Amino acid sequence: MIKFLDLQAINQSFEPSLSQAVQRVVNSGWYLLGEETKQFEKEYAAYCGAKHCIGVANGLDALRLILKAWMELGFMKEGDEIIVPANTYIASILAITDNRLVPVLVEPDINTYNIDPFLIEEKITERTKAIMMVHLYGQIAMHPEIEKLAAKYSLKLIEDGAQSQGAEYINAAGIVKVSGNIGDAAGHSFYPGKNLGALGDAGAVTTNDDVLAAMVRTIANYGSTKKYENKFIGLNSRLDEIQAAALRVKLQRMETDNQRRREVAQYYLTHINKAGIILPQNAIGKQSVANDRSHVWHLFVVRNSNRDLLQKHLEANGVQTLIHYPIPPHKQQAYQQWNHLTFPITEKIHPEVLSLPMSPVLSKSDIASVAAAINNY
Repeated sequence: MIKFLDLQAINQSFEPSLSQAVQRVVNSGWYLLGEETKQFEKEYAAYCGAKHCIGVANGLDALRLILKAWMELGFMKEGDEIIVPANTYIASILAITDNRLVPVLVEPDINTYNIDPFLIEEKITERTKAIMMVHLYGQIAMHPEIEKLAAKYSLKLIEDGAQSQGAEYINAAGIVKVSGNIGDAAGHSFYPGKNLGALGDAGAVTTNDDVLAAMVRTIANYGSTKKYENKFIGLNSRLDEIQAAALRVKLQRMETDNQRRREVAQYYLTHINKAGIILPQNAIGKQSVANDRSHVWHLFVVRNSNRDLLQKHLEANGVQTLIHYPIPPHKQQAYQQWNHLTFPITEKIHPEVLSLPMSPVLSKSDIASVAAAINNY
């Protein structure tokens, strides 16, 4: 069986450095808010090109904390609106509703699956305070139109960078920006399956805003800057030392691993040629994805009108796949008040998508077998 994601093989490929890093923490006797976390924050901030990185417990907390910090700073208040893609993992939306803010759902572009930048402006009201961009599947969602709207309406730009570590965007000024340094603030997830994955839950906030960074760090530590003195109603959301140590090891190789993902994607795009299989698209055309740094291929997602049959066929042929995601947020029981809403493009995508095996440890024979199995469908 070709695994969808062989985490064991991925982590084994970092040995002995990974085990040595964990042992270093165990031997240190210091497990929270120590040197490993400080060093990772410096290294990841430098990698993204951002001024600040604050390690937190997970990616959802990262997004929650950004919004909570801006509320404490008076930039937004309960009932204000945040524009967010309708086609996303539910965490993007949970972060908004958890802060008693109002998610305003916008349809995706059917080709990229990211938020359609040309459908945003019609959803902006006097209560709109931010646009949350989700770089879905590893492809940058930022667009010149979003830059323009943020400036025109004085909106904050939040990146949900859970799937896009290392992806790049060239802004209107021609400057290359790395995911995590494209908007005003970014939330990152280092869940084990991410391109930069920890050994458990882990996350971070990156920003160039000194005041926001200080507030995020304070709220994440019980709302405290001095032990047992609490200025704000905070959370307990910390990146632990073992996760930080593991992430430091993996960060050193992330550029190489992301490039390998691009090569796997290039192979799939070149060799999968079955009628009815809709391949993913990127902005510069499928023939050149190996050189396209706007996409880090966290997931390689195809579409098919008989998705469930295709998945069964691949399983029978030794290929494990997953669905990202089977149910759109507005159809989830958690948001029953939205169940009557209709987002036709989102609702077309969710029953058709299927994620193929994608990782830097896939062998040439593995990816050839995946392509062959699809072509034999």
